[in-house]
Amino acid sequence: MTQILYYLIIKPISLLPWRVLYMLSDFLYLIVYKLFGYRIKVVNQNLENSFPQKTANEIKKIRNDFYRHFCDITVESLKIFSISEEDAKKRFVVTNPEILQPYFDAGRSVIIAGGHYNNWEMLAVGIDSYIPHQSVAIYHRLGNKFMNQKALNSRGKYGLKMVSRQEVKEYFKKTTDLTATIFGADQSPSIAKKVYWMEFLNQETAVMFGVEKFAKEKNSPVIFGGIEKVKRGFYEFTIDVLIEDPSKAEHGEITEAHTKRLEQQIINDPQYWLWTHKRWKRKRKPGEE
Repeated sequence: MTQILYYLIIKPISLLPWRVLYMLSDFLYLIVYKLFGYRIKVVNQNLENSFPQKTANEIKKIRNDFYRHFCDITVESLKIFSISEEDAKKRFVVTNPEILQPYFDAGRSVIIAGGHYNNWEMLAVGIDSYIPHQSVAIYHRLGNKFMNQKALNSRGKYGLKMVSRQEVKEYFKKTTDLTATIFGADQSPSIAKKVYWMEFLNQETAVMFGVEKFAKEKNSPVIFGGIEKVKRGFYEFTIDVLIEDPSKAEHGEITEAHTKRLEQQIINDPQYWLWTHKRWKRKRKPGEE
C-alpha cells in the first residue's frame, strides 16, 4: 500500500512545476486549516503560552501565516524527492560558509544546532555543496522500511550523510571525515533521560542534552544554523559561532546558547516555527533537576 501511495501520489506530485505546487499549497491551506482545522487547538495553546503579551488578533495573524507556511513546506518537502542538485543549491543558499573553513583547516569537526524552523528538508539537499566538512544528520528510523529508504535516498542524494541513532557511535568511531553534524535540537524529549530544564518562550521547557553532550565529548565548536525565508521556495542559511571551546563551557551553557538563539529567531518571525508540534508535553517531575 505504501509503495502504491509513493508511486501514484508522492512521486508524481514531486514532479510538478513549482508554480503548480504552490497552487496545491493554497488549496491545502483551505482544506487543512479552514475546513478541518488541523491541530488548531495545539497551535493556539502553543502561541498563547509563548506570547502571553500578544492580543487575540495578533495571535490569529501569526496562526494564519503559520498555516500558509506549513502548507508551503509540505509541498516543498514532496519536491525533495525529485529536485535537481542545481535547483536545490539555488533555493537553499549558505550565506557565509567561509566561517567553517578555519575549523576544517585546523582538522576540527563542528556541530550545527538549529530547530524545525523554516524548511529543514531543503537544508538536507542544499547544505553539503556549500561547506568544506562532510555534512551529517542523525535521524530516527521510520517504521515503514520502504518510506524510510526513500527518505534516506532523497535527503542524502547530494552529499548529506544520514546516520541512524543506532549507528551513531559506530559511524563516528570509524569515519576519517571532518564532519559538520546537524542537530534539530528543539524536539520534545519525551523519553530521553538526560534533559536540561530552562525557560523557553515563556515556559519551563525540557531541552534535549544531545548537542552539549556530543560537543563536549568531541570538543567540537558549536555553530547555530539559522534558516531565513527569502520568498516562497527560497531560503538562506546563516552560520553563527556560539561556542569555540566546549571543554571550557559550564554545564548547560551550550544548551542555553543554542536554545536562546533559536528562541530569538522565533520571536522575530514566529510564523515559521513548527507550532503543530506538542513541544511542551513533558512536564518536570517532583525532584527532577
